Amino acid sequence: MDMALRRSPPLWRSFLAFLGPMMLSNVLQAASGTVSNIYLGQMIGIDAMAAASVFFPVIFFLVSLVIGMGVGASVLIGQAWGAGNVAQVRRVAASTTVAVLACGVLVSLLLTPLARPLLQAIGTPARVLPGAVAYATVMLGFMPVFFAFLLMTVLLRGVGDTVTPLRALAIALGVSMTVTPALIRGWLGLPRLGVAAAAWGAVTAWTVGGAWLCWFLRRQGSPMAPDRRFWRAMRPDWRILDRVLRLGVPSAVQMVAMALAEMVLLGLVNRFGPGATAAYGAVNQVMAYVQFPAMSVGITVSILSAQAIGAGRTARLPSILRTGMLLNLVITGTLVAIATLFSRRLVELFIASRPVVGMTETLLHIVLWSVVVSGINGILSGQMRASGVVLVPTLILVLSIALVEVPVAWDLSRLLGLDGVWIAYPTATVVMALAYSAYFRLVWRHKPILRLA
Repeated sequence: MDMALRRSPPLWRSFLAFLGPMMLSNVLQAASGTVSNIYLGQMIGIDAMAAASVFFPVIFFLVSLVIGMGVGASVLIGQAWGAGNVAQVRRVAASTTVAVLACGVLVSLLLTPLARPLLQAIGTPARVLPGAVAYATVMLGFMPVFFAFLLMTVLLRGVGDTVTPLRALAIALGVSMTVTPALIRGWLGLPRLGVAAAAWGAVTAWTVGGAWLCWFLRRQGSPMAPDRRFWRAMRPDWRILDRVLRLGVPSAVQMVAMALAEMVLLGLVNRFGPGATAAYGAVNQVMAYVQFPAMSVGITVSILSAQAIGAGRTARLPSILRTGMLLNLVITGTLVAIATLFSRRLVELFIASRPVVGMTETLLHIVLWSVVVSGINGILSGQMRASGVVLVPTLILVLSIALVEVPVAWDLSRLLGLDGVWIAYPTATVVMALAYSAYFRLVWRHKPILRLA
């Protein structure tokens, strides 16, 4: 990728080469959860799907820690890769891996015993609580495995490799699709595990996908491969970790703020009963597929911008930004239109109850259009993050959630019922877009751009 930058290929080609596999990876990652929810909803019932759905904000909160560290490390890796410094790439990846694995072990030890009170604290309906606890206990117990698998797929993007994570996720999806129904029905003499079957299917998928990933990277001689040079570099480099944390902690704070808001909103949703909780899960599943292209474009802008900065090609930054905006409008806008037109059929993949289907379809129509605006936010913050500017974008996001999304959801839920909770999301997204645009145009564009790696 560094040589590609120096030869200056058409920018659209660099975008599509990076973006295409990453979009498919995100689809596969979401598909694993989607298939599990379909299995639970169709093979067991709506309460089983609700039991798995209530854990979503919790795991999103935990994943935020990994993504934050991965984002910070990816910026440094992207700049080092653009500068041709492979040894620095390995040092950043190894140091970040040590820190994330330590976090995974800590999370597993501390939170697994607290699964029940944690789910009760977010208002999980009593009739779905036992299944939710069984599901959450398995997921929390194997967080180190999930953290390691997720981190490696994120770090590989820094060196421009989005194909290898795609292959690993395809393998993981295949495993999950096979193991989950087998554990629900008790095929081949396996135990019938109910809702927990989806969690055990996920754990098996992470393990197999991660093992394949390690083997393949060693075979390819990747700087990310867990070989002797990588193990030697795993002694924590505090200077590198300091840089990773300076970039990663604000990114993690952004995701943690979103996760906390999800927990608050889910608490409001749960007040309307299990049907509303199941609708919440179905909306998140559909939204994931529509959001992933927008998220992928933002990540692509960030990585290509970091590589350009590392290679000393900062003149490419405006073109990278424009290309990202155009792709977001075309790709995300098209998916929003398709999801709106076929919303009922999409919802019926997860839910069989007609009243709940109608409720879910209404909620989708409220929030779908705002994904295009969310994509703009990701592109602007992605390019700023590539240059090391993260604090102000983080502040904008946190304030938008704390001062707009949560209060609007609270007030409108009392006035408009369940619809009012969902109206809060597009409201906060638009406010955030206005603030990002103002800061980007009036401040960031006039700042000097420095290499961090």
